[in-house]
Amino acid sequence: QVQLQESGPGLVKPSQTLDLTCTVSGGTITTQFYAWTWIRQPPGKGLEWMGVIDYDGTTYYNESLTSRTSISRDASKNQFSLHVDSVTPDDTAVYYCARIFHYSAYVRYDSWGQGAQVTVSS
Repeated sequence: QVQLQESGPGLVKPSQTLDLTCTVSGGTITTQFYAWTWIRQPPGKGLEWMGVIDYDGTTYYNESLTSRTSISRDASKNQFSLHVDSVTPDDTAVYYCARIFHYSAYVRYDSWGQGAQVTVSS
Protein backbone atom coordinates (compact mmCIF):
# COMPACT_ATOMS: atom_id res chain seq x y z
CA GLN A 1 0.00 0.00 0.00
CA VAL A 2 1.44 3.35 -1.01
CA GLN A 3 2.13 5.92 1.69
CA LEU A 4 2.92 9.60 1.30
CA GLN A 5 4.53 11.86 3.90
CA GLU A 6 4.94 15.61 3.66
CA SER A 7 7.92 17.35 5.23
CA GLY A 8 9.07 20.94 5.44
CA PRO A 9 9.08 24.03 7.61
CA GLY A 10 6.04 24.80 9.69
CA LEU A 11 6.74 28.53 9.71
CA VAL A 12 7.88 30.73 6.85
CA LYS A 13 8.36 34.49 6.83
CA PRO A 14 6.58 36.68 4.26
CA SER A 15 8.45 37.16 0.98
CA GLN A 16 10.53 34.03 1.58
CA THR A 17 10.24 30.75 -0.28
CA LEU A 18 8.38 27.65 0.80
CA ASP A 19 9.78 24.22 0.01
CA LEU A 20 7.90 21.05 0.85
CA THR A 21 8.83 17.47 0.04
CA CYS A 22 6.62 14.43 -0.28
CA THR A 23 8.30 11.09 0.34
CA VAL A 24 6.58 8.13 -1.25
CA SER A 25 6.84 4.55 -0.05
CA GLY A 26 5.14 1.42 -1.32
CA GLY A 27 5.00 2.80 -4.85
CA THR A 28 7.26 4.41 -7.44
CA ILE A 29 6.70 7.94 -8.72
CA THR A 30 7.71 6.93 -12.25
CA THR A 31 5.05 4.24 -12.59
CA GLN A 32 2.88 4.76 -15.64
CA PHE A 33 -0.68 6.06 -15.14
CA TYR A 34 0.16 7.69 -11.82
CA ALA A 35 0.62 11.38 -11.16
CA TRP A 36 1.62 13.18 -7.99
CA THR A 37 -0.02 16.34 -6.83
CA TRP A 38 -0.01 19.11 -4.25
CA ILE A 39 -3.23 20.44 -2.75
CA ARG A 40 -3.68 22.92 0.06
CA GLN A 41 -6.44 24.03 2.38
CA PRO A 42 -6.30 27.51 3.90
CA PRO A 43 -7.99 27.92 7.26
CA GLY A 44 -11.75 28.07 6.91
CA LYS A 45 -11.62 27.49 3.15
CA GLY A 46 -11.89 24.63 0.71
CA LEU A 47 -9.23 22.59 -1.01
CA GLU A 48 -7.10 24.30 -3.64
CA TRP A 49 -5.32 22.22 -6.26
CA MET A 50 -1.84 23.63 -6.83
CA GLY A 51 -0.23 21.46 -9.47
CA VAL A 52 0.83 17.99 -10.51
CA ILE A 53 3.83 16.10 -11.85
CA ASP A 54 3.06 13.11 -14.01
CA TYR A 55 4.93 9.80 -14.08
CA ASP A 56 6.99 11.03 -17.03
CA GLY A 57 7.93 14.31 -15.36
CA THR A 58 5.40 16.52 -17.13
CA THR A 59 4.03 19.26 -14.90
CA TYR A 60 0.78 21.21 -14.83
CA TYR A 61 -0.13 24.08 -12.54
CA ASN A 62 -3.08 26.00 -11.23
CA GLU A 63 -3.10 29.08 -13.45
CA SER A 64 -3.54 31.37 -10.46
CA LEU A 65 -0.33 30.04 -8.89
CA THR A 66 1.84 29.18 -11.87
CA SER A 67 4.00 32.31 -11.65
CA ARG A 68 5.15 31.42 -8.11
CA THR A 69 4.92 27.65 -8.01
CA SER A 70 6.98 24.78 -9.30
CA ILE A 71 6.91 21.04 -8.73
CA SER A 72 9.94 18.84 -9.21
CA ARG A 73 10.97 15.29 -8.39
CA ASP A 74 13.93 13.18 -7.36
CA ALA A 75 13.23 9.73 -8.71
CA SER A 76 16.30 8.30 -7.01
CA LYS A 77 14.79 9.21 -3.64
CA ASN A 78 11.18 8.58 -4.73
CA GLN A 79 10.28 12.11 -3.69
CA PHE A 80 8.54 15.05 -5.28
CA SER A 81 8.65 18.62 -4.08
CA LEU A 82 6.71 21.87 -4.08
CA HIS A 83 8.39 25.25 -4.33
CA VAL A 84 6.49 28.49 -3.78
CA ASP A 85 8.14 31.88 -4.19
CA SER A 86 7.36 35.11 -2.38
CA VAL A 87 4.91 33.70 0.12
CA THR A 88 2.33 35.87 1.87
CA PRO A 89 0.03 35.17 4.82
CA ASP A 90 -2.53 34.01 2.22
CA ASP A 91 -0.29 30.99 1.63
CA THR A 92 -0.95 29.81 5.18
CA ALA A 93 -2.60 26.42 4.81
CA VAL A 94 -2.40 22.71 5.39
CA TYR A 95 -0.49 21.31 2.43
CA TYR A 96 -1.24 17.81 1.19
CA CYS A 97 0.52 15.62 -1.30
CA ALA A 98 -1.51 12.96 -3.04
CA ARG A 99 -1.37 10.32 -5.73
CA ILE A 100 -3.62 10.29 -8.75
CA PHE A 101 -4.39 7.27 -10.89
CA HIS A 102 -5.32 8.32 -14.39
CA TYR A 103 -6.19 6.27 -17.45
CA SER A 104 -7.94 7.85 -20.41
CA ALA A 105 -10.72 9.98 -18.90
CA TYR A 106 -10.69 8.12 -15.61
CA VAL A 107 -9.09 9.97 -12.71
CA ARG A 108 -8.96 8.89 -9.09
CA TYR A 109 -7.19 10.44 -6.12
CA ASP A 110 -6.30 7.25 -4.31
CA SER A 111 -3.73 8.11 -1.66
CA TRP A 112 -3.08 11.15 0.49
CA GLY A 113 -0.46 12.30 2.92
CA GLN A 114 -1.47 13.40 6.40
CA GLY A 115 -0.91 17.05 5.60
CA ALA A 116 1.63 19.59 6.74
CA GLN A 117 0.65 22.85 8.43
CA VAL A 118 2.50 25.83 7.00
CA THR A 119 2.09 29.27 8.56
CA VAL A 120 3.38 32.40 6.89
CA SER A 121 4.09 35.01 9.51
CA SER A 122 6.81 37.39 10.57
